[in-house]
Amino acid sequence: MQRKILLIDDSPLILAVTQAALQKAGYEVATAMTLDTFEQERRRMSPDLIIVDVQMPEIFGDDLASTLRGAYAETAPIMLLSSLDDEELAERAREAEARAWVTKRAGMPALLAKVREIFGETERTHPA
Repeated sequence: MQRKILLIDDSPLILAVTQAALQKAGYEVATAMTLDTFEQERRRMSPDLIIVDVQMPEIFGDDLASTLRGAYAETAPIMLLSSLDDEELAERAREAEARAWVTKRAGMPALLAKVREIFGETERTHPA
């Protein structure tokens, strides 16, 4: 069964590049640039993983993650994605109860490795 990932980021370029990499790796990916679109997609697809940019104009991603865990009782793992430094991003992820975090400067290989880790996959068990 194809795993479903929902990605929210305010950058069309980051959304396009990340979506393409995740789809190439075999995942179904929906994207959102706004909270309204994000909520519509979250309800529509029931994602297996939610990837959230931390620095967005409408809401900080770690605040969104905390809200999803609290008010919405979201059970899907949440990963924070940001250009923040490792220490700050790790702290925000811990406080938001996010399963994982990846810095944007770490690149797509790091993001894909973290996604596979969350799903308990290896590159061999999840062919591209």
